[in-house]
Amino acid sequence: MTEQRLLQLLRENNLKITTAESCTGGLVAGLLCDISGISAHFEEGYITYSENSKIKNLNVSQDTLDNYGVVSVETAQEMAKGVLIKANANCSVATTGVAGPTGGTEETPVGCVCFAWCVGDKTYSERVIFEGTRMEVRMQAASYALEKLCEYIEKNIKE
Repeated sequence: MTEQRLLQLLRENNLKITTAESCTGGLVAGLLCDISGISAHFEEGYITYSENSKIKNLNVSQDTLDNYGVVSVETAQEMAKGVLIKANANCSVATTGVAGPTGGTEETPVGCVCFAWCVGDKTYSERVIFEGTRMEVRMQAASYALEKLCEYIEKNIKE
C-alpha cells in the first residue's frame, strides 16, 4: 500500500510532509490522514481552490498565473514550493487541474492534472491526463500524487 510505504519513508528519513491542493480538494491530505501514525510527519495541508487563495496562502505569482494558467506545471511548482516554506516541511505535493465534467479546453482538457513535488531542495513536476468522472479523476490524481512522492523520496535517498 502506497500510504504505508510513504509513512515508512517519512519515518526512516525523519521527514515532514505538507500538501497544497486545488482540484483534489483535500483528497491527498485525506489519504494521508487515513494512516495511523501520520501525525508525527503531517501537521498541515492547504486547499487553495481559487487563484486568490494560491497567491495569498502559497505565494504563487500573479505573473505565473497570467503567463501559464492556473492549471500548469509552473503553478503547481510554485504551490509546492510555497507550501513547503509555509509549513516548514521538507517534502510537499501540489495538485492543480480540471476534474470536470466542465471547464476543460482543447489545451487543458477535462482530466488534466498538473503535479509538483518538493523533496528537500529538489522540485519535480508532471502533467497527466486522467479519465473518468469528476470523483474518479480526483481520486486517481490523489493516489498518483502519493505514489510519485514515494518514488521521489526514494530517489533522493539514493543520491
